[in-house]
Amino acid sequence: MKIKLWQIIATSVLCLALVGAIACPSPGGDGAAGGDLIEVVRGDLTVIVSGSGNITVSQDASLAFGTGGKVEAVYVEAGDQVSQGDVLARLDTGVLELYLAQAELALSTAEYNLDRTQQVYAKPDITAARAAVSNARSYLNYAELILDEANSIEEIEYWENEVYQAEVNLAAAEQRLEEMQSGGDSAEVTLRRLEVAAARQALAQAEKDLAEATITAPFEGIVGAIYVDEGDIIPPPTMAPTVAIYFITPTSLELKAEVDEIDIPDVEVGQDVVIEVDAIAYDLFEGTVTLISPVPMMQAGLVLYEVTISLVIPADAGVMVGMSATADIMIEQSQDTLLVPERAVGLDDQGNTVVRVSVEGQLEVRPVVIGISDGLQTEILEGLSEGDMVSVEKRGITELGGFF
Repeated sequence: MKIKLWQIIATSVLCLALVGAIACPSPGGDGAAGGDLIEVVRGDLTVIVSGSGNITVSQDASLAFGTGGKVEAVYVEAGDQVSQGDVLARLDTGVLELYLAQAELALSTAEYNLDRTQQVYAKPDITAARAAVSNARSYLNYAELILDEANSIEEIEYWENEVYQAEVNLAAAEQRLEEMQSGGDSAEVTLRRLEVAAARQALAQAEKDLAEATITAPFEGIVGAIYVDEGDIIPPPTMAPTVAIYFITPTSLELKAEVDEIDIPDVEVGQDVVIEVDAIAYDLFEGTVTLISPVPMMQAGLVLYEVTISLVIPADAGVMVGMSATADIMIEQSQDTLLVPERAVGLDDQGNTVVRVSVEGQLEVRPVVIGISDGLQTEILEGLSEGDMVSVEKRGITELGGFF
């Protein structure tokens, strides 16, 4: 619900309203119309929307080992403050280091085998293969030429067969040369390359497993909780890795405030917020609206929306995760503006916004232009001057026909 926060600084008379209008009596007692006269003053006015909720962290991490093994050491305790990159816990890495050495050896062997396969043929062999291709191409050209000049059926059939055979021989010679130039039999080279790729993948996995046997701090913060002890056996991570350490940044806090559906249309991302933590008296903290959930929540018949507010809180402020807090979201603000009690403003028979102004002891109905209102005070934009005296009716319905 909206909670109205206002503060008026006046140079002469300061009149506060509690429940009804608490006014300064007019010199004539009840005034010309049976009301009280209040001086128009200049001051500041703020309209807020209030919500409440609990403090949470905006940056946290559930840290887990990326591989299985035995916990060798836990270097921190809950509550310890650490820097980014600090080692928090480690698994026994003896077996993992052995796997890494084996993977490195396997890769070296696979690369050696590939190199040998690609260097099977010496330079003279390749030269001879090129000559074979040249000879096969020359004979094909010769056979095609003779075929073109053949006259008898027997000659044509013979040289057609020769041309076909020459094409087959040329294709075989070219394939052989290509295999030699690629470093050997293409199928064998392909196999060796696959072996190298598999060995590299195995080495990368071994390096990853070894690195993930150590948990380090992902950012500067505090160890929130530890869920493993030295000597524990951590199973290999599958669908849900075993969380070992919960890590938070205590100065990166948020408030998840619940705001009523009536007020949520006025709330916008970027609005300033003043936060009061229930457990910390007399201290107020600043914040900013960062997210407004579009999904409603139902509580005891009320429709509420969750508003996320980022907080600026010193590390030594004593604010802890889970504490209850109230947020005053600044919706509208006016500074050094003319103010009158809200009950001084009404409507005439034509629906115009008016106030009653005391002029030489008589009340004059005067149209005004109003600004924001917090439910107790209303901003006057046009129609009044500082020091004017306005009437605040004691009754619910005025003689003008409007409601005050």
